[in-house]
Amino acid sequence: MINPLSLFLRPKVTETFEFRDEELETLGAEIKKEMPKVFGRSLAIRELDSGSDNSTEIEISNLGTPYYDVERFGISFVASPRHADVLLVTGAVTLNMAEAVKKTYEAMPSPKFVVAVGDDACDGGIYRGSYAVLGGVDRILPVDMKIPGNPPSPKEILKGLLALLKKASEK
Repeated sequence: MINPLSLFLRPKVTETFEFRDEELETLGAEIKKEMPKVFGRSLAIRELDSGSDNSTEIEISNLGTPYYDVERFGISFVASPRHADVLLVTGAVTLNMAEAVKKTYEAMPSPKFVVAVGDDACDGGIYRGSYAVLGGVDRILPVDMKIPGNPPSPKEILKGLLALLKKASEK
């Protein structure tokens, strides 16, 4: 006869997972150190998809997960461009989205920064030359930083934001 408790009480089958990532912690500390030089205590980001395949958006969304938790470094994503310091543009700019991209940029208060995230936003990527695509966001907006990759990892995105902070603090 089988003991009914043996069906529920079993040895642990999962491994111990360490959440501490030293490279991420160092990167976050550098971001927190550079941020007050330009933006005060926080950095507000508006993400804009101008015609992407959503791979870059998934990596940007990962920045808000418990593993990365970028809000602890003072970075927040905002729903309105009127509250944003930085516009993160993903995807090649399609003809249908060009006007919306321009209006979003115009709605931002000054000083404003534009970051092209992913190969498509940087230069059109695999959609370059398509009849429906203008190309990278630099075709219609002044781009301050390009973060290449297909898609770039969350750490690469954070490294790009740190580079933007350093570049902006030098001006």
